[in-house]
Amino acid sequence: MKLSQLIDGIDIIQIYNEADVEITGVHYNSKEIKPGNLFVAIEGFVTDGHKYIPSAAQAGAAAVIAQRYTEGVDIPQIIVGDSRIAEARVCSTFFGNPSHKFKLIGITGTNGKTTCTYLVKHILESAGKKTGLIGTNQNMIGDRVIETGRTTPDAFELQQLFAQMAEENVDCVIMEVSSHSLELSRVHGCRFEVGAFTNLTQDHLDFHVTMENYAAAKEKLFSMCEAAVINTDDKFGEAMAERASCRTLTYGRNDDCSLRAENVELRENGVSFTLGGTHFSLPIPGDFSVYNALCAIGIASAMGISAEETALYLAGAAGVKGRAEVVKTDTDYTVMIDYAHTPDGIENILKTVRGFAKGRVVILFGCGGDRDNTKRPVMGELAGRLADFCIITSDNPRSEEPMSIISMIEPAVKATGTPYVVIENRREAIEYALRNARKDDVIVLAGKGHETYQILSTGTIYFDEREVIHDILAK
Repeated sequence: MKLSQLIDGIDIIQIYNEADVEITGVHYNSKEIKPGNLFVAIEGFVTDGHKYIPSAAQAGAAAVIAQRYTEGVDIPQIIVGDSRIAEARVCSTFFGNPSHKFKLIGITGTNGKTTCTYLVKHILESAGKKTGLIGTNQNMIGDRVIETGRTTPDAFELQQLFAQMAEENVDCVIMEVSSHSLELSRVHGCRFEVGAFTNLTQDHLDFHVTMENYAAAKEKLFSMCEAAVINTDDKFGEAMAERASCRTLTYGRNDDCSLRAENVELRENGVSFTLGGTHFSLPIPGDFSVYNALCAIGIASAMGISAEETALYLAGAAGVKGRAEVVKTDTDYTVMIDYAHTPDGIENILKTVRGFAKGRVVILFGCGGDRDNTKRPVMGELAGRLADFCIITSDNPRSEEPMSIISMIEPAVKATGTPYVVIENRREAIEYALRNARKDDVIVLAGKGHETYQILSTGTIYFDEREVIHDILAK
């Protein structure tokens, strides 16, 4: 594609060394530049991409998009006010604006995004639609599964995925939209048929600093969609709904919402409720499942699917890997794996388990390193207050010392008076939990969920808790 075509429509301040060169790809990492590529210089949080403009040119970059001019580089330099926005736009243009070729549904929020995307995918496929999915667990293009490294890919990878989905004639794409992707403009220029908000609880404050900033990042989705589906039982959601300029459906249990769940029943094997005279059931336990179901119902409604059809489809929905997932163990106790890695996640899963557990509720958990550390004591207090026994261990410590992380959790657990142990090694901690389990106990392994790895300071290791459980029980 010619450079002139690629940059058409972006806000340009000035062009230096103007020439209409052929562009073969777009990258913001100078190490990935190949001859003919367009290099986008981004002012990052760790380093400034402008420093690498000369090396990108030496590697064969045909042109550069940047926020300031670099002396001594004689390839075309397109100067813009915001390189991230420019990157998102040119990547979309490079792949032919693929998000305009299908119905794009975006779901944002702290918790519930993954489950909601799978529920919506199930509903749409049951209604005869061919779907794509982009999310935490995996990306799906038709029936093909592609492993993913982060919730929302970078702009080039995202548009490339969209292009592949468009080529395979998908009708709808459902994607998790992280606050990072919204704040960093990775989805800028995408056209969303429906945008949905699940909730906002403490997480990612290492990046956003305040909850207000976190909410503002999420709210950006509603300036990019035709219709909004918003949880107004959440105080941030209530404010978002008031400000939304697009067609809006609200959900929850408050009297003022469009989609209000009534006659709610929580059972060990699922939930049920009525909504506007229609009975809904979902075979996934927990009060949070009511909200996930409502979000999915709202999206289905915005997509033109009737309540009666949606109720039929939801009743046959399956659970999601790593979300309240019960592991088959052939023991007289239950082992459950859940992705809970935030205070709200810990509270939700423990309250759910508390609702049906006949024996003790045992939680094994830690906190991720190099992430928001203010949530560590909060998670410790919730675990101690809601469980009967706590096992504090390592999660993904990354570059931090595991015991340093644990030292921020332990005092809060101790203050609750609930018995606990500290076992740094996660495999050893799981073995302790299984060896000391009692009849009718429910053991919750929290934090890893769908992940099949552990990120240590020495690197990433393979770690699938399902296999770990089976290996320990086989001994």
